Amino acid sequence: MTEPPDARPLSGITVVSIEQAVAAPFATRQLADLGARVIKVERPGGGDFARRYDTTVHGESSYFVWLNRSKESVTLDLKSDAGRTVLERLLAGADVFVQNLAPGAAARMGLGPEALAERFPSLIPCSVSGYGSTGPWADRKAYDLLVQCQTGLVSLTGNEHGAARTGVSIADIAAGMYAYSGILTALLARATTGAVRAVEVSLFEALAEWVSQPAYYTRFGGTQPPRIGTQHATIAPYGAHTAADGKDVLFSVQNEREWAALCERFLGLPGLVTDPRFATGSARVAHRTEVNAIVAERFAELPGGEAMKLLDEAGIANAGVNDVEEFLAHPVLDGRDRWRDVRLPDGATVPALLPPADLDGVEPRMDPVPAVGEHTESILAELGYSTADIEGLRAGHSV
Repeated sequence: MTEPPDARPLSGITVVSIEQAVAAPFATRQLADLGARVIKVERPGGGDFARRYDTTVHGESSYFVWLNRSKESVTLDLKSDAGRTVLERLLAGADVFVQNLAPGAAARMGLGPEALAERFPSLIPCSVSGYGSTGPWADRKAYDLLVQCQTGLVSLTGNEHGAARTGVSIADIAAGMYAYSGILTALLARATTGAVRAVEVSLFEALAEWVSQPAYYTRFGGTQPPRIGTQHATIAPYGAHTAADGKDVLFSVQNEREWAALCERFLGLPGLVTDPRFATGSARVAHRTEVNAIVAERFAELPGGEAMKLLDEAGIANAGVNDVEEFLAHPVLDGRDRWRDVRLPDGATVPALLPPADLDGVEPRMDPVPAVGEHTESILAELGYSTADIEGLRAGHSV
């Protein structure tokens, strides 16, 4: 049985976030999914610049729609005394403060963890930066693709014709995930021990963790894994092949049992099972070109659907290489009821995926995407500002 909204795990937790772009908004949206109240502080006028990355979703940015549902938007000019006073009053009632301001900006505004601890001892601060708050690159700006380059990920992605960026903002997503889990851990620590721990995450160190396997391979193998498109750099056969009807099908052989099944039941070449060139995983990688040539010849005889059916019967994991339209129509998403409608500022609704982590009995929060400053007046009134006060703040461009 689904619990009422006020029983969501983070109901009663208030998050104030000075956020823009992807990483910090991704972290706070996930907190909102679990019931936290997330108050998003935006610049008067344009707000979060991610609102203008594109206009493809009924005039809204695809990034912003993805990252900012279920939040309240308040506009504050943080360079004005009045705007800063409002922020201080918001922080006084908050449990978590998240920021991904430009390098050094939070400290200059008195929003670093030490300064915040003096004024708000129970507040959990979370900083999301490019390269960390200390060290030789602390003052450098960082965006997703820059960090993909710096961690070596771009050198691993692509094919023999050249490197390529990953098709999603993977450094931002990694940092957002670690900020989210770090905040949850800090909330648990505060609840169980009373200790308040600041959280710091950098895009560089988040993605550095994710490239640790190729880093080990390079450090101890002497060369980095090659760029080989949809093939796997260290396992063979593992990659996509084109069937007779033009459909690309990817499959993976993970062990000798699966290799034997592939040879006997898909390739129809049982003698390959004991061929010394292919008898072990390392041998198959060393002879990848020969393995792939044999596999490609078999795929050229079969339409994609039949190839996948035979692979299924042999117990070999496989999948068609989908484009995004095919993903959107995926039977698993419909069969598991993963779509929910979310309202946009203009009143239109768009389908949004439920968060991946299902909590038994808990329906995630899937509330509207806010317009810039949509909740400014209601939040100021909640803080005790009168209608005249609010009009004065607007006249002074502080909100």
